[in-house]
Amino acid sequence: MVNNPSRVSLPGASSSVTAGLETVAPTASGAMLYDASRCGQPDGALFERGHWRARGALEEAAGGRGTVAFIRDGGRRWVLRHYRRGGLVAGLLGDRYLWTGADRTRAFREWRLLRELRAAGLPVPEPVAARYQRHGLFYRADLITAELPTRRTLAQALATAPLEAAAWRAVGACVGRLHAHGVHHADLNAHNVLLGDDGEVYVLDLDRGQIRPRGAWEQAVLERLQRSLRKVTAALPPGRFDAAAWAALRAGAEGA
Repeated sequence: MVNNPSRVSLPGASSSVTAGLETVAPTASGAMLYDASRCGQPDGALFERGHWRARGALEEAAGGRGTVAFIRDGGRRWVLRHYRRGGLVAGLLGDRYLWTGADRTRAFREWRLLRELRAAGLPVPEPVAARYQRHGLFYRADLITAELPTRRTLAQALATAPLEAAAWRAVGACVGRLHAHGVHHADLNAHNVLLGDDGEVYVLDLDRGQIRPRGAWEQAVLERLQRSLRKVTAALPPGRFDAAAWAALRAGAEGA
């Protein structure tokens, strides 16, 4: 797990507690975790789509395991994500997660992981704020991050045209940098790798990610990405993803 000496447990009092760049502030049904330098002293409206929609600052789009919304309000260029389960369990629990403590909520863990990875110079979104709302044995959660310079996913790029070998190497190098820092991405696929016009590559959705000793899991992450690439290119023209593309990606990962 992430070694984070500035972590703060949820206080019992109603006042907020600050440590390092993070502030934990209780709310009526849970708590918020945020970087005041990014969002000031927020209230619950920060996570409410209706608040931003009323300001004409909300752009909604489907993405990840739930619904993603883009906030564009003055200088704010943020992404608001509501956590929602995937797979078969989604039909049963939807956006509810079992409560095991504030520091173990999906939103708080991802916010803190992103902060650590950004501090290491890795190409992931910058965390702004996170929230959980507890309801008995379960909770719901939201995360706000700064919008990256591009929205073009690897899957979208491949649907348009084949990638050059240099682009595949850049994707691999990005994954290799994460692995070199011990970052285990729990669901690396063609939809959460972003390609910038300048050749930069970014990685999204670090939900359930963690920092761990290097090992065989790195190969499993690459194989998961390979399966995703095969799936998204299965109905596309030949040459969108082939042995040469995979070799270039692997070369980039190993070179990192």
